[in-house]
Amino acid sequence: MAKSKKSDESGLKIIAKNRKAFHEFEILDSWEAGLVLLGSEVKALRAGRCNLGDSYAEIKQGEAWLMKVHIGPYEMANVMNHEPFRRRKLLLNRRELRKIRPRLEEKGLTLVPLKLYFKNGLAKVELGLGRGKKLYDKRHDKAKRDVEMKIRREMGRH
Repeated sequence: MAKSKKSDESGLKIIAKNRKAFHEFEILDSWEAGLVLLGSEVKALRAGRCNLGDSYAEIKQGEAWLMKVHIGPYEMANVMNHEPFRRRKLLLNRRELRKIRPRLEEKGLTLVPLKLYFKNGLAKVELGLGRGKKLYDKRHDKAKRDVEMKIRREMGRH
């Protein structure tokens, strides 16, 4: 059974979110990029067969690529189905690439996909420039969330 697709008022149908990225990285900036996909990949995405787990993006020879994104095979496709973990080209304009490249060369920064969605029928990915969190940062964030949840719970009782 396919995952339920969430949609909001702006015509977005969210396929997958990368929750792990927000836990592992401090997101400094984000961009929206298009994806170059095969037909069977689009069908598989519409069926919700995607995982952004350990994925990342990189810039090689002036082009952006999305790596290690798992898009499961589409059962109704013929024998020439797509490779689930193949690298996929990202569609960013030159100005955006020029802005991203020097920041990626800084120590500890990486480009991670935050969510994959359809916008007006086109597959898009939101990329975030992230700096890896230290263990104590993760603990601090968890403690902060716990305090906020306690406050909300107490406010609900009154």
